Amino acid sequence: MPDVVDLGYFEKGSAELARDVLGKILCRMMPDGNVLRRRITETEAYYGEDDTAAHAHKGRTVRTEVLYTGYGRAYVYRCYMFWLLNLSCGPDGSPECVLIRGVEGSDGPGRVSKAMGFSKDMYGKELVPENGLWLEDDGFVPERAVSGPRIGIPYASEEDRNAPLNFRSV
Repeated sequence: MPDVVDLGYFEKGSAELARDVLGKILCRMMPDGNVLRRRITETEAYYGEDDTAAHAHKGRTVRTEVLYTGYGRAYVYRCYMFWLLNLSCGPDGSPECVLIRGVEGSDGPGRVSKAMGFSKDMYGKELVPENGLWLEDDGFVPERAVSGPRIGIPYASEEDRNAPLNFRSV
């Protein structure tokens, strides 16, 4: 049986977490009591206020508050019609996060959102089974992972657009 990932796991920096979380199982308790489990296949790292691609780049706001209040929490925000999921990480006060861009059977953060039923009610919740959203580790390690530039951030500086902070298992 897979182990539930404890909150201390998320204390690492965003680039390290984005690589390490590939192959972990994203779990979501649905309203009907069923649990969806999907293996994470793609992520992106956002490293805080110095990252022009990050929401936290402009500092602490109502929207980004959860990123400043600790690691191991869900940072969800609306993009078009979808609620996208980020995992807060890094030491307390460091507004870093990892965007979940892909899970088995769903490529792209919008498709992940639709498949997993993410909602604004998840905002700020710790990633634990009692809150209906958590990660599990069954020991699986992807055979190979690649990194490249992040996707869909034309507003960011050229350096941040080209930083190899998108990670995919292949």
